Amino acid sequence: MSKILIVAEHLNGQINASTARCVTCARELKPDAIDVLVLSDAPGAVAAQAAKLDGVSKVLTIARPENAHPLAAMLAPQIAMVAKNGYSHVLLPSTTFGKDVAPRVAALLGTGQVSDIMSVAGPHTFTRPIYAGNVVVTVETPADAIVVGTVRTASWPAVGEAANAAPVEALSLDVPLPSHTRFVELQQASSERPDLQSARRVVSGGRGLGSKENFEIIYRLADKLHAAAGASRAAVDAGYCPNDMQVGQTGKIIAPDLYIAIGISGAIQHLTGIKDAGTIVAINKDAEAPIFEVADIGLVGDLFKLVPELEAAV
Repeated sequence: MSKILIVAEHLNGQINASTARCVTCARELKPDAIDVLVLSDAPGAVAAQAAKLDGVSKVLTIARPENAHPLAAMLAPQIAMVAKNGYSHVLLPSTTFGKDVAPRVAALLGTGQVSDIMSVAGPHTFTRPIYAGNVVVTVETPADAIVVGTVRTASWPAVGEAANAAPVEALSLDVPLPSHTRFVELQQASSERPDLQSARRVVSGGRGLGSKENFEIIYRLADKLHAAAGASRAAVDAGYCPNDMQVGQTGKIIAPDLYIAIGISGAIQHLTGIKDAGTIVAINKDAEAPIFEVADIGLVGDLFKLVPELEAAV
């Protein structure tokens, strides 16, 4: 019997779109049931959103004060206990949240972890990228162990809403939680732009912008397109923008419908983060820049002339 448990990612009462992408991956396994687990101090609102995801059989909630903030040390023991109740797979998104929590869950269950699941070949067989996405390998997990995996969200579309909401069941677990970890504060950039990892359109800038002040060009075009703003590692390292905007192997892996790369040369580490994008547009003065090898549309020229013209035309 195949029964999948998906751990919902959420913040401030809103479920993250990565959870809906995990459901798509789970459906490829053709399981008997797909349950979503919501851990929070007040899980009601998130549970209601999870219950509407197409393909979800049931939503489980655990309401504890310790779950007010997503601390891996607190969440993992609870997830592991639920997983032992007949689940064959535990899936989390391959986001900062999932990468933090999943290894602890796997360790508590005494099993290995499959990272960045790109496709499903069987109940215990998956593909995942290695070497900055240059190689895709097939991995197989033991048939007698619970599969713990993170889902490469850029490789999976999000499911839509179901006609009828799934039932919600509250759990009460008697599981001791560690006392050596506590929440201090959450520091995050505030922005009215769409979330970078779930945005349909992204405008990114690179070292070619030349300065933090010039990076305003990226923000203006992004706002005109109602897009998220991103950056290459070179731009982040140069101090042009905060590191939460970094796209690539050591940043965020994204798959927007439209990706506009401005002043980005296209190092392999950056291309790893955008290879699943629908349409890639590149603007660079260097006609030999690697970014043009993957771009669907390329403009060779001075970005400081082309981008304002593009912005005016939108």
